[in-house]
Amino acid sequence: MKVLAINSSPRRDGNTSIALGIVLEELKKEGIDTELIHLKANHMRGCIGCWKCRETRECVFTDDGFPEIYHRMQEADGILLGAPVYQSGMPAALKALLERVSSAAGRDKVMFAHKLGAAVAVVRRGGPVATLDSINHFFLNKNMFVAGSNYWSFMMGDEKGEVRKDQEGIIIMQTLGKNMAWFLKRVHTEEHGY
Repeated sequence: MKVLAINSSPRRDGNTSIALGIVLEELKKEGIDTELIHLKANHMRGCIGCWKCRETRECVFTDDGFPEIYHRMQEADGILLGAPVYQSGMPAALKALLERVSSAAGRDKVMFAHKLGAAVAVVRRGGPVATLDSINHFFLNKNMFVAGSNYWSFMMGDEKGEVRKDQEGIIIMQTLGKNMAWFLKRVHTEEHGY
């Protein structure tokens, strides 16, 4: 079992990365493999609507890291998307990635079927629920299950490392990781008849 986490913050080691790390740590404790990818270095471009991917299930743009991330998403059992909140929404890099994944996957209801998705947002003040909602719409539209926590899965912080002071947010992230592990283990057990 493996969970792929994608950090869409331009700050590689900022608050979004810290929040994702808390979730990933809980997954590791449960014996689930994890991988963290940072979008910043990829400079993800948006979908241009050429629809070549409808024939090939691959995007025509291959020079920005998209193919590797897209294939890793297909291989993972769970996908954890982390986003800082920008103007009450996700950052452009994550939106571009999800648009292109959606286009390339098309109406294929099997590619991401029954994978587990979870969203994490980091906010200074407002807009985290709208961001989480947008990310969760991607999961639901791809025939995936969505993991939740004991409250909305966001943390509050502005300056680098400030989320470490958000004690409630830490508990929410830990619970999210535990919930993801619980679900993945149940699905894995049923699939393999243990």
